[in-house]
Amino acid sequence: MLNSQKKLLRKIMQLAITALGNHQINFIGEILPAVRDCKCSILEIRTSRLAQCSAAYLLIQGNWNQIAKFESTLEMIQKRLDIKIHTLRPEQKSKAKEYLPYSLETISLDRDNVTESIASFLFDRDVEIEEITGSCYQAPYIQTSVFSTKFVILIPPQLPLLSLREEFLDFCDQLNIDAILEPIKR
Repeated sequence: MLNSQKKLLRKIMQLAITALGNHQINFIGEILPAVRDCKCSILEIRTSRLAQCSAAYLLIQGNWNQIAKFESTLEMIQKRLDIKIHTLRPEQKSKAKEYLPYSLETISLDRDNVTESIASFLFDRDVEIEEITGSCYQAPYIQTSVFSTKFVILIPPQLPLLSLREEFLDFCDQLNIDAILEPIKR
């Protein structure tokens, strides 16, 4: 075998996976053993129920051969269980940037564009969104739906934190959003 082919087989790769199916189908119980059988390892995993569906998000790692074998196994699982699976091979990270990790939590009346407005505010200031979670629920004592979100954001060090905080709180006041912006404690 040529040296370049040997290097390719040894090169560690990652594969991002999203899977969506009926919540009665235990597809995660099929995917996890396939990861093990293909000699890959799980770097991250998240699952959640969305109405009558279940969703899973995984980031796995392995060499080129292991990842290729796992991808073909996923195709078989997808067909057999009639679920949707999408994969993406993430590009290798370039030099890591310095950011300040912050947590951002909001609560507002349920309106369609609250999350979009907050994301636009952050993107306009070159703040990266690492993660968003949110849900709508019936508020106690009142007959109104409330939407709550939690963001994990990465603030570039050149961005003045005091002015960002003030701008964001003014922005939230205009949209009638309660918000907390604080550093993530390690």
